[in-house]
Amino acid sequence: MGPQRLPPLLLMLLDCWASVSAQSRAAPPVTTEGLNSTQAAGTTLRPALSPRPSGTPKAPVPSTGPRPTPVTDVAALCVCDLAPAQCDVNCCCDPDCSSMDFSVFSACSVPIVTGDSHFCSQKAAIYSLNFTANPPQRVFKLVDRINPSIFCIHITNYKPALFFINPEVPDENNFDKLMKTSDGFSLKESEISFETQSDIPATAKYKYGARLQTSDSFLRFPSPLMSSLCTDDNPAAFLVNQAVKCTRRINLEQCEEIEALGMAYYSSPKILRVPGLRTKAEIPITVQSILIQSLNKTLTRLEDSVVLNQTLVEAGDVKICTNVVLEQNTKPIPLSGNPGYVVGLPLAAGFQPQKGSGIIQTMNRFGQLTILRSTAEQDCLAVEGIRTPVLFGYDMQSGCKLRLPKAITCQLAVQKVKNLLKGQGFPDYVAPFGNSQAQDVLDWVPVRFITQASHMKDSCQLPMALVIEVKWTKYGSLLNPQAKIVNVTASLLSSSFPETNSGNERTVLLSTAVAFVDASAPAEAGFRARPTINARLPFNFFFPFV
Repeated sequence: MGPQRLPPLLLMLLDCWASVSAQSRAAPPVTTEGLNSTQAAGTTLRPALSPRPSGTPKAPVPSTGPRPTPVTDVAALCVCDLAPAQCDVNCCCDPDCSSMDFSVFSACSVPIVTGDSHFCSQKAAIYSLNFTANPPQRVFKLVDRINPSIFCIHITNYKPALFFINPEVPDENNFDKLMKTSDGFSLKESEISFETQSDIPATAKYKYGARLQTSDSFLRFPSPLMSSLCTDDNPAAFLVNQAVKCTRRINLEQCEEIEALGMAYYSSPKILRVPGLRTKAEIPITVQSILIQSLNKTLTRLEDSVVLNQTLVEAGDVKICTNVVLEQNTKPIPLSGNPGYVVGLPLAAGFQPQKGSGIIQTMNRFGQLTILRSTAEQDCLAVEGIRTPVLFGYDMQSGCKLRLPKAITCQLAVQKVKNLLKGQGFPDYVAPFGNSQAQDVLDWVPVRFITQASHMKDSCQLPMALVIEVKWTKYGSLLNPQAKIVNVTASLLSSSFPETNSGNERTVLLSTAVAFVDASAPAEAGFRARPTINARLPFNFFFPFV
């Protein structure tokens, strides 16, 4: 049976070779570009085939079908065309090059451009230069190349395989249809239990631009719509900063009835921590400060943040609507890092008024931890109250001169100098991170005070310098370490009370300094558990000796 099947196989291969040769019998178009010349290339000789002997069975003819359509036109493709509207040197396929440019080319940088290599028959654009002509000319050929690989696409009988198909995502509309078409698994209706969406709440969270939800509606504030007049239905969006200004026409008789004029409209809503879930904790709006503007445009800050209601007041023939909200200014609390400190931002610091309470911080983030500011006059009393903030990562030093009258006592001078060196409200705690919360008191780093006096046995020691040393370390991953403050020490250096000069004043030089010390331990590679070698010899390894 084997020798009888061999001749048809050989003839089928010969017939395929003959059909391939027949496809290339036609002369390919050849274009020669010179100054003013165009010629046709010679024909290609057809290879001679010996006639098929009589009586030999005819080889099966390959099935015909649509040939794959190339996606890219190789005649118009030019990978070396880099400069737009300009001829590239030695780029024979550049459409911007003229015959004059081709005459000075030395070689074609891209001699051949082919199509998709997966096709059995593919177009190829061949570029060359004819140096025998005078002047040299470019030769362009567009030929059909045969892919020698046996794994190539000959007939396009399954067109969807040539494109990427987006899979159909199951949803509530097409789920039943996909269940019927899928044969990989089967489910019975009795085994399927459906639960409503209200029974299983999804983990919701605010996204960028989403409206901030409150317990009854959305957080809203006035804004202009089609004109400059205010509309009260403008919702506040998550992570979207808005600054608007609008005008409102008020009927004085309805002063107390318009909700948008009172403080309760802006301070009473409570924002939902999780959108859509009113059972979770709600975040109230805190009023930081209240400014009262009089009729003559003067501003007065109220001590208490009590909610004021608009009231219609009659003063003779004049009616005035008081306690009307004119401006609402909401600013986020800036941070010095998230979580670690950022170099150049001020240190977050504060003090604890009583045990068990939180950390109290000033609203001015650049005034929580400060030192003396140096000026050209070098007069401490002239710059009293003007301080320089301590910035993370910046070593600083400043100083000034203090003139003490002759009649001042040492105890008064010590108190005055301490106030100048430490400033008003020197903090007791420093935040370990740039985003540390004030209620997490146990995480804050206490400031250790050290007083260093001279060895001379004097009854009075006058402070001369304040040195603040901040130790920080790199915390977290090695790929993204975060700066964390671990220790803060404030050293107060004292010396003997200076003697009186020839005049009636004493001159004392005061100085403050800040030093940041990196206390990070070097990173060492380690193992969760030291590896051990678990190797055992077979019991008869030393047989027959043992």
